[in-house]
Amino acid sequence: MTVSGEKRIVVGGALLHHGRVLAARRSAPAEVAGRWEFPGGKAEPGETPPEALVRELREELGVEARALERVPGAWPVRADLELHIWTAELVSGTPAPLQDHSELRWLAAAELHTVDWLDQDRFALPRVALLLS
Repeated sequence: MTVSGEKRIVVGGALLHHGRVLAARRSAPAEVAGRWEFPGGKAEPGETPPEALVRELREELGVEARALERVPGAWPVRADLELHIWTAELVSGTPAPLQDHSELRWLAAAELHTVDWLDQDRFALPRVALLLS
């Protein structure tokens, strides 16, 4: 899916479960390794952002999830990519760092600032904190 016919959408998932949200520590590429994000990835042509999020969470974490709502705002990742964060709920499975991540943590609202988030994911933190409190 593109924005204004130019930008490809990258979806990030604020995966919610039992009053906590899942944070994933990047293992690659080198310039972001060690920092934390909401897991996700690029929407494929013809795929809606919610469909892309469900697929990406299955591929990256091995879980089934349901996309809920888009967090207001967007972040330009680079000239051709724009990040949208969606809230999602865990339907089944136990998340595991299968692709691009070295560690996962479930964080409560008060713990959101205990990890070094990627700059592009930070815009969603206030909304996620409200949902968790």
